Amino acid sequence: MGEKQPNEQLTAWFVRSGWSKGELARQVNRRARQIGASHVSTDTSRVRRWLDGESPREPIPKILSDLFSERFGSLVAVEDLGLRQVMPLAPNSGVDYPWSSSQTVQLISDYSRSDLMLNRRGFLGTSLALTAGTALIEPMQRWLAPNHGGQPTTMLVAAREGAHPTGRISVPELELLESTVVMFRQWDAQNGGGLRRKAVVGQLHEVCDLLQETYAPDVTRRLFQTTAQLAHLAGWMSYDIGMHPSAQKYYVLALHAAKESGDRPFGALILSDMCRQMIHLNRGTDALELVHLAQYGSRDTATPRTQSLMHVLEARAYASLGEVTKCHRAARLAEDSFRDINPDDPEPDWISFFSEAELNAENAHSYRDLSYTTGRTQVYARQSEPVMQRAVQLFSEDPGHQRSYALNLIGMASVHLLQKEPEAAAASAEQAVDIAMRIRSERVNTRVRKTTETALKQFREVNEVKRLRERVDQDLPEFNARNQAV
Repeated sequence: MGEKQPNEQLTAWFVRSGWSKGELARQVNRRARQIGASHVSTDTSRVRRWLDGESPREPIPKILSDLFSERFGSLVAVEDLGLRQVMPLAPNSGVDYPWSSSQTVQLISDYSRSDLMLNRRGFLGTSLALTAGTALIEPMQRWLAPNHGGQPTTMLVAAREGAHPTGRISVPELELLESTVVMFRQWDAQNGGGLRRKAVVGQLHEVCDLLQETYAPDVTRRLFQTTAQLAHLAGWMSYDIGMHPSAQKYYVLALHAAKESGDRPFGALILSDMCRQMIHLNRGTDALELVHLAQYGSRDTATPRTQSLMHVLEARAYASLGEVTKCHRAARLAEDSFRDINPDDPEPDWISFFSEAELNAENAHSYRDLSYTTGRTQVYARQSEPVMQRAVQLFSEDPGHQRSYALNLIGMASVHLLQKEPEAAAASAEQAVDIAMRIRSERVNTRVRKTTETALKQFREVNEVKRLRERVDQDLPEFNARNQAV
């Protein structure tokens, strides 16, 4: 994305209103206080930046829509103001489930079965809606409540009722299940979320069947850990192919299962990925709440690698909100935590993806995002470029993370566009297209398309950009969810 273009739609409504920039700022602040958005503090210069093309953060687009609607006596939608769309919200759509072992198992079993059936019929759960704001954050905060005695509640129920183990899974079979999750995770990193999503959901449903029986405490704990990891992976794969409400549902259920297993660090990973999803959906405030919850909940248990991951996502959230100082502080903390990693210390497989390449990638995207949210395009593009280039180099040497390699080539292309280097941007994007053709990730495809559209708007006559568009049109057809979610 290049220099911002003036928002002509917003400007037209603003001129018609007769308000001054100072008056509009005061009205926005007053309305924000009325709805409890105490973090909103707008002034004349900020209004000027909106008119110049800066996208205001949530909940300001909705506030502006309400103010102009009241001013003119008819609906003035967010889209009418030339502001970005966000996913439709459904505060009552339901992520506030009981934190109970038996109900967690039943919920995951029911939803995975429904997903498999809907997938077979081609619906893919499109009737779901995304939950955000207080309706999402408050239920997730209950993750912090301790289990009795610090143990998974299922073990306590079994002990209290004097239940005898009835499950027949052997230790070798349990180990095979655990290794299957590792294999699924490797396939996802290499090939994208669309290739094995259905297999993961099917495996998740079968593990829930196992949890209908009773086991020795350690087996129960490990089965819940496996359930949490499969549900999280189903959520991640759903996110990767653009099924956002379904992804959120799996993430929430995974967090419940992680709590049952007593695995706080993995719960923090789930919340971190929920934060990542909110950043993607332009909900920076929700993203920040989620990653802070992850940090607080795992403060005594997270390894330096997990801490570094949470800091880089905190930086991403701050960047999406235009908080420059806080973004840079979180990025530095991520680097400091990463330096504290002892390669000889054992770590779970689920955090092994967070490498030096990922650290550089996330921080580079934070700096690039500051270009968009602050309007200081060249300053932060220059800061992002060497860090993004380092990430691209490291991923090019890692055949096991092709999707990440593609995403960072696209990120590199966006930085080149910010610096008005269309030829270099097209070259990076074409490399990403080469990878996109070999994997199934709608996230990669969408970002390639968006980057291509941005290049066309600014550099339509550049031959390399023309060729990029031809390749994208030919090799990356529009998303077909039914074909992706196999």
